[in-house]
Amino acid sequence: MKAIQSLFLFFLIVPFVEIYLLLQVGGLIGAFPTIFLVVFTAILGAWLLRRQGFETWQRFQSNLARGALPAYEMIEGPILLIGGALLLTPGFFTDAMGFACLIPGLRRRISQYIIENQLLAGDAGTLFKQARSQDSSVIEGEYSKHDREV
Repeated sequence: MKAIQSLFLFFLIVPFVEIYLLLQVGGLIGAFPTIFLVVFTAILGAWLLRRQGFETWQRFQSNLARGALPAYEMIEGPILLIGGALLLTPGFFTDAMGFACLIPGLRRRISQYIIENQLLAGDAGTLFKQARSQDSSVIEGEYSKHDREV
């Protein structure tokens, strides 16, 4: 399935799941406790996001200071951003997905998967490979011109 189709299904199905869960929880515990719970998870998620975002930023800066490539931190940043957006979206299903993005071990595994399977072994280099000439008679090399004084 293509990425656009997956996103379309995600944005189509998730609101129905959210409405269903909100109605079910609201039926069990009442309207005001449900609203309080939704607001509480948003506040808790924002606080956790701020802490973990700051920790990720510190790791990013320390890796740069050591001269190491902060690859995991560069992938974890957008994962935290997505998790924060999901946590601020009202509902229990998106909160569960947002809190999953805030679990450091899970976030590290997702980052490792993206780096190993999508960036290193995946199609990340195909843009550069397509830019090269397909002609087999082309010989790659370097050229430099040196002027002589006579």
